[in-house]
Amino acid sequence: MTKQKLSKQALIIPHRDLSPETLRSLIEQFVSRDGPDSGHADVSLDRKIESVLMDLDRGIAVLVYDSHLNSCNILLKGDIIF
Repeated sequence: MTKQKLSKQALIIPHRDLSPETLRSLIEQFVSRDGPDSGHADVSLDRKIESVLMDLDRGIAVLVYDSHLNSCNILLKGDIIF
């Protein structure tokens, strides 16, 4: 993954501030973006969601909302340039 500079309109959203349903939906959308050609077809959707949630809980990954793009993404903390 390449480094990504956050825009001035980007906000890091604490994942614990979201309802469990909303958080799961965001994670599910995130892990489903690559589709079946991601090379991880043998990993279940639930396992992918669990893995991302663990990364969020550990502080390895963060939820980023960009109001300019009106989109939410999950990024590794180490890949963000402030």
